[in-house]
Parts: sequence; structure tokens; C-alpha cells
Amino acid sequence: MGKRREARELALKFLYQTEFNSENPNLELDSFFVRLNTAKEVKNFTQALIKKFLMHQKEVDELLKKISSNWTQDRMAVIDRNILRLGVSELLFDSTTPPKVVINEAIEIAKKFGTDESPDFINGVLDKIFKDSKVVT
Repeated sequence: MGKRREARELALKFLYQTEFNSENPNLELDSFFVRLNTAKEVKNFTQALIKKFLMHQKEVDELLKKISSNWTQDRMAVIDRNILRLGVSELLFDSTTPPKVVINEAIEIAKKFGTDESPDFINGVLDKIFKDSKVVT
């Protein structure tokens, strides 16, 4: 597994964990990283992904609410919601990774952690956001 994929999976695990156990995810970051036994490069990218989402959480969640009008965030599986949150954050607020790579990574992570329907759902939502935002590759 590549370092960036590992970082995305760790970011997903952090967001999943904080859905249930934290009122302030920023305070949980340090203890999360202390427990990681991984390369510094992976930790750095994981932290960048998490911080980017936390900085733009309101915008990301509003966009997801708008795009997935038939699926309120409460109805989404926790894993799917957090894969989407990370994907949207990376698509819109990080120009270092091509959008198609971001979408493909999210789909692959959904295959590993989500349900059988997760990859198609993730692909549909992120593809719509990509097209609507006119992000260029």
C-alpha cells in the first residue's frame, strides 16, 4: 500500500473514532498521532488531511448536504460520510493531488471499509462535486 493511501486510511480511522468519542477532534489529534507507528511522511499527510477537513468542516458538510439531497448525513453510513468528507476536502482545498486520483483513492478505501454499495455511492457523490466545482486535472 502506498504512503498516501495509508495516510488517507488513518485519517478515515481518526474521523470515525471522533464521531463517537470526541466533542473536540483537535484535542484528540496529538494522542492519535502518539499511538501511530508509521513513517513521518505518512503522519504528516494524515495530519494535513485531518486538519484540512476540520478547518473546512462546515463548508464540506454543507456541500455534502446539498449534493446528496436524498441522503442526509444522518442516513449515511459513518464510514461513507467520512470518506466523502475527506474526499471533498482534498478535492476542493488541496491542489497537490489530481482530482481523479482523489476520487479513485476514495473508491478504493470504500471498497475496503464500506459496504458493497459504498464505492458506487462515493463515486457518484465525488464525481458530481468534481464536475460541479469545475476542478481541472
